[in-house]
Amino acid sequence: MPEKIIDVAVGVLLRPDGTVLLGNRPADKPWPGWWELPGGKLEPGESVMQALARELLEELGIQIHTATPWVTYVHAYPTTTVRLAFCRVTGWDGEPQGLEGQLLRWVPLTQALDVPKLLPATYPPLRWMNLPEVYAISSAGSPQGLAAFQQRLAQGLKEGVKLLQWREPGWPDGPASTSLKTAFDAVLAQCHAAGARVVVNSVHPSAWCAQGDGMHLRAADAKGFSVRPELPAGHLVGVSTHDLSELQHARKLEADFAVLGPVLPTASHPDHPGIGWEEFARLNQQAGLPVYALGGQSAETLAQAKSVGGHGFAGLRRWIT
Repeated sequence: MPEKIIDVAVGVLLRPDGTVLLGNRPADKPWPGWWELPGGKLEPGESVMQALARELLEELGIQIHTATPWVTYVHAYPTTTVRLAFCRVTGWDGEPQGLEGQLLRWVPLTQALDVPKLLPATYPPLRWMNLPEVYAISSAGSPQGLAAFQQRLAQGLKEGVKLLQWREPGWPDGPASTSLKTAFDAVLAQCHAAGARVVVNSVHPSAWCAQGDGMHLRAADAKGFSVRPELPAGHLVGVSTHDLSELQHARKLEADFAVLGPVLPTASHPDHPGIGWEEFARLNQQAGLPVYALGGQSAETLAQAKSVGGHGFAGLRRWIT
């Protein structure tokens, strides 16, 4: 007989100051004294958003008005398996109160993973929330284009870009190609000086990934791995995906995030219609990890990407408004 999975709606309540709300489970519930994100089981016929609104009203006394779906994640506890539909909640009426006798605590996202006695299923979303919503991709193209790219990057960093993928597959061969590593070193230093991280596309030497802040696997390269690539602690692993099987493989590799697309037509592939937002939403719901929308994306599409469950968007050029 198949194992029963309990569906749960979970709210990640975020304040503008970068803090997230945690609740301490009361003594009359399983795992008493452990800290968790607020939420509860779906009732028959309820959607995730309906259950979330009901649970946060009953549990915290607030009425949510700004919330989006995010990651749906299956977690197996010793006695039960839960399918957790995490939702980002950024607007509500009222001040959260522990109406079920639970203690509440606002914790900076950057410190949330250090809270003692976090419920096991609470770790992944708190870790994922430290990923920025914009995933920039480099497009210098050549030694001649590097200065202009760094100027645009400087503006992006000034306006909040925090994560860049170094991806330069078209860098010219010949004597000029020897400057590719020099270009990478310069961009890495520029990003680190601004507090941003750089992950390196798998088209480049793996040693650069350790020098930077992680590795981004092309879909074809990801298939060559059966486990997560070995990298220094704290380094990120991202994976490019185009369909459900590739998303499932990214989850198997314990990737920190995936990029899915193309969602919309792009300048480089104007005749390709893209998978569209409906298909993106369907695949994202089954991914089990944060997913960035790729293809025809910009700051103008960020709200759309988030409204259908995307973590944010990835793009080569239009990172900022």
